[in-house]
Amino acid sequence: MGDNFCKNLRLLCSYYKSIAEVCRLVPINRSQFNKYLNGTSTPSKYILRRICDFFGVEEYEIFLPHNQFAQIIQVRPNTTNQPQNRQFSRHIEQLQAHGQNRFDQYLGYYFEIYYSMAFPGNILRNLVELTRVQGEVVYRRVERLKPPGGGRTFHARYLGCAFFLSERIFMVDYESLTGNEVTQTILYPTYKSRISRLSGLRLGVSDSAQRDPACVRVAYDYLGQQVDLRKALRMCGLYPADSPMFDQSLKDLIDNRSNSSDNLFLAATV
Repeated sequence: MGDNFCKNLRLLCSYYKSIAEVCRLVPINRSQFNKYLNGTSTPSKYILRRICDFFGVEEYEIFLPHNQFAQIIQVRPNTTNQPQNRQFSRHIEQLQAHGQNRFDQYLGYYFEIYYSMAFPGNILRNLVELTRVQGEVVYRRVERLKPPGGGRTFHARYLGCAFFLSERIFMVDYESLTGNEVTQTILYPTYKSRISRLSGLRLGVSDSAQRDPACVRVAYDYLGQQVDLRKALRMCGLYPADSPMFDQSLKDLIDNRSNSSDNLFLAATV
């Protein structure tokens, strides 16, 4: 099984210009990825899921006998080396390069807080990790949503990249478990020496049968570069609007009510 995994992973990588490019795009640590390629280490379930999501294969498929796996890959459409896709990647790289030196103080963990699109009147708190991988600023957002009336808890995981352009932070991601949503968040940066809270707007669709496009005010509360992940994730979820978990200044910041004289829906500032 291990030998098949190595061969299959090397085959998938052969569709890209280099191993370095694969590691940058996944993203994943290069030295650790080399261990997977040469068979000296096996990825955890979490890392394996990320690798398979990137290459567009199922987790069980990557362990199939190599000949069988190669036949499956050959009949699937391949767009990784098309010039237009590479050109688009270069555009993304150029945009990220504009603000690379501006992100240092912003890296770390945040609570993302806004009024839920799927359950109006309730406040949703998610966990976001903003990090730099292979020179690019990327992030992961974990959403844990349990309906107010009870029932099964839903989990979502968003993967995205961030850009610092003309005094604004732009964040674009997609839901990696189902692939059914792309969201954009635009935040005001801070002009203080220490980050505590950022504010802006988030655009996406409600996680409901109607999937209505919606825009909400959002706050990012900075937690630091190291956190207790289990404790932080337990604090994520859906809360009633009058929950004492949130101070009034934060509730005012994410309040989506607008002045009737406003012609635009604007973000509130900290």
